[in-house]
Amino acid sequence: MVNSMEKTNYFDHENKGQFQRSFSEEFKKSKIRELERNLSSVSDICTTYSVSRTSVYRWIYKYSVMAKKQVKQVVEAKSDTQKIKALEERIKELERIVGQKQLLLEFKDKMIEIAESTYNVDIKKKLGSNLSSVTTSTEKTKGRK
Repeated sequence: MVNSMEKTNYFDHENKGQFQRSFSEEFKKSKIRELERNLSSVSDICTTYSVSRTSVYRWIYKYSVMAKKQVKQVVEAKSDTQKIKALEERIKELERIVGQKQLLLEFKDKMIEIAESTYNVDIKKKLGSNLSSVTTSTEKTKGRK
């Protein structure tokens, strides 16, 4: 017969049943130190270890150095900070991409300029310029008939 303790996966999020378990004081203290250093958030601890928010806040009250000194700490600010950092990284990446595209455009413009001077051909059409001489000569011949 299989032991019922072996069947229960304590970190399985699908296991919704309530069961009694306890964490060591050292574990609780380490999680509170993570919170104080903003390495994790209350919600991270709750979801990772399937612990209620109430329990985590009890740990904070009992083990936190900040709480004993009567210092208030914003516990959930990490998520906003992470979002801001992620957005700043995205901005840097997009600026890098725009810079690469600008270099590519300048390179292509220079290549067109070199080709125009080498082959004496107007590759880049100027805005408002007349049509090529071939088109104008065919229009003249149509007008004569």
